Amino acid sequence: MYCIKPWEDLTIQDDYMFKLIMNIKPICLKLLQGILRMEIKDIHYLETEKSMDARYQGKGIRMDVYVRDDAATVYNIEMQVRMLEGTSLFKRTRYYQSMIDADLLAAGADYDDLNKTIIIFICPFDPFGEGRHIYTFENICLENTKCKLQDGTTKIFLNTKGTMADVDESVKAFLDYVNGIVGEDPLVREMDEMIRRIKRENEERVSYMTFAMKMMEERKEGFREGERQGFTNGLAEGKAEGKAEGKAEGVAFSISNMMKNLGVSVEKAMDILQIPADERTKYATLVRQ
Repeated sequence: MYCIKPWEDLTIQDDYMFKLIMNIKPICLKLLQGILRMEIKDIHYLETEKSMDARYQGKGIRMDVYVRDDAATVYNIEMQVRMLEGTSLFKRTRYYQSMIDADLLAAGADYDDLNKTIIIFICPFDPFGEGRHIYTFENICLENTKCKLQDGTTKIFLNTKGTMADVDESVKAFLDYVNGIVGEDPLVREMDEMIRRIKRENEERVSYMTFAMKMMEERKEGFREGERQGFTNGLAEGKAEGKAEGKAEGVAFSISNMMKNLGVSVEKAMDILQIPADERTKYATLVRQ
């Protein structure tokens, strides 16, 4: 049964708290500067938790953090707490990129003037198994790896389980903090103090509980629909398979409903519903039909 995580137990790994902390400009700015090892004068929030509806037919996405710097580079920062099945995690960056480009073009940009974009996934696991804290990807020529496509797109995966000395100490301290280790780094101390302060704010507590209750209701509705579908199909077909098929349709309904009403991705909806890893491909297929 789905349980609401207590407000007091939320950490930087939890989407809700991560978004609140990253919406504090000085913290977000310092983290970006540390990851990229460059000075950024200022950032502008295009919209925290930016919701983008897929044009034509497709699914929308809701971004954790969506900002633009003073040089017009656009950043999308996401907390990814699960390694998705197969190559889903990596293909997710491709989909996010397409949605960002569509959003920029809809805002009036010309193809030649598309902003430089950097998508950053923060992972409490090693998505590539090489022990790096940071994996940076750009499009290059396979015949000459020094020749870059220069399409202005970059994807970065940060790994909290890295063992190499490949990031700044401040970034390493932040990744340790994602793992639950509070060090003496100034940025980490600032984040931790801010989380403690936020937890004392009753308004944010109420907001979180409202959000969590809505998620719970979505989950309950999905399982109720599953039971209704299963009962109907079971009577119609007179088989156990009919009931199982109806339940699957009900769970798919719940996933779709949660994506629509809460603006979350199919992966996050299945996280909330606690769908087992070996069943996720089946439900993802049903949702996309």
